[in-house]
Amino acid sequence: MTKLRVGRMTVILLVSILTGLGSAHAESYELSMTDVTESKDISSAETSLFGVKLGDSESKAVEALVSEKISGVKAEQEAMFIFLLDQRKPTGPMAGVRIQDGKVDLLFINNRFAYKTRGIFRNVLNSESPEDIRKLLGREEYGDENVMGAVMAYDKQGFQVNYLGKDINIEFSAPR
Repeated sequence: MTKLRVGRMTVILLVSILTGLGSAHAESYELSMTDVTESKDISSAETSLFGVKLGDSESKAVEALVSEKISGVKAEQEAMFIFLLDQRKPTGPMAGVRIQDGKVDLLFINNRFAYKTRGIFRNVLNSESPEDIRKLLGREEYGDENVMGAVMAYDKQGFQVNYLGKDINIEFSAPR
C-alpha cells in the first residue's frame, strides 16, 4: 500500500468512528429495552416508553400503546392518561403517559414496571432507600425527605423520583 492510500483509509476510519460516537450519544433511551448504566446519559427528551416520547401526538401514543399489542401489558385510556397494567397482576398502572393539548407531556413508571425496564431504572425501582437511589443517580438538584418518603428532582435531566417505601415512581417531563 502506498502512504497516500494508508492516509486516506486512516482519515475514513477516524471520520466513521467520530460519526458513530456522535450519533450514539444522541440515541433514544427506550425504558423497556435500553441498558443505560450511567445516570448522566439520561435525558427525558430522549426517553421513550414503548416508542412514545415527550411531545408525541395523542394519536401516536394511542396507536403505540393502545392499538398495538404489547406482550404482557394491558392498556387503558382514561381521560388524559393512558395507563399500562401488568396483565399478570392488574392491580394498578405500572407505567403510562399523560396527554395535554394533544401532546404527550409526561411519561411515568413505577416499581411494578421493574421487570420490564432495563439498566439503571431497574435498580432504582428496586431500591430499598433514598440513599440507594442517590448512589445510582447521584445527588438530586433539590427534593424533600421526611418520614413518609422522599421526592428527588433531577430537573436538568427531566425526571423526578418519588420514594414512598415499597412504592417508587419515576416521572419524566421536559427538562428545565
